[in-house]
Amino acid sequence: MGDSDSVASLAVEALGLAKNYGPQVALDQVELSLGENERLAVLGPNGSGKTTLISVLSTAMRPSAGSLRIMGYDSTDAPNDVRRHIGVVAHRTYLYEELSARENLIFYGRLFGTSDLAVRADMLLDLVDIYARRHDQVGSLSRGMQQRVALARALVHDPAVLLLDEPDTGLDQEHLDLLASLVTGSKIPPRAVILTTHNLERALDLCHRVAVLAQGRLAYQADSASLDRTALLDAYRRLAGAAL
Repeated sequence: MGDSDSVASLAVEALGLAKNYGPQVALDQVELSLGENERLAVLGPNGSGKTTLISVLSTAMRPSAGSLRIMGYDSTDAPNDVRRHIGVVAHRTYLYEELSARENLIFYGRLFGTSDLAVRADMLLDLVDIYARRHDQVGSLSRGMQQRVALARALVHDPAVLLLDEPDTGLDQEHLDLLASLVTGSKIPPRAVILTTHNLERALDLCHRVAVLAQGRLAYQADSASLDRTALLDAYRRLAGAAL
């Protein structure tokens, strides 16, 4: 396999990724790679850099140093190509509250030229169990319902990579199970996923690999199946000063 084939087979490749806010270091030499359909959970306390990592991966922020390629596209040279291949659920939903749930999906899908958009929007709203409220303004929906609309919106253009920043916020157990089915690909075609969470058990259940982010650094990475839980906890506590 040649170098170009190797790059193309990676859904996400970050090399020496850094992000500074003036003198403050938010990300420090982050290195990660993710194959197509592979799922990575990133654990870390508040302030560890998880949201900044998702913001840089989603091109919402430019890195201060390092390189990032998603589906073979460089995030600095071709950010629009990167955006076509990613779906993002941030800690905030960033939905248009004056629009209905259905209108939010249709508006977003039009940005990407999604075909059969009305049919796809209804299918996804049904998938996340919000179809009955599809014509309601998003501002009238509960936090958990809004998060389900945000999940549907992230999928509307059928992205190859999902970037999920604590997507379980406001979800009850029934809809946590729904989230799990979307992440693992049991209800939709599988895709690459990077999921940030505080929940170790959820990380192990949903993802092939687990990493600990502490003070902007990836302190620990391991496959879920062979993970040394004690080593993970030690790395987390040592570098984050917190307990899982």
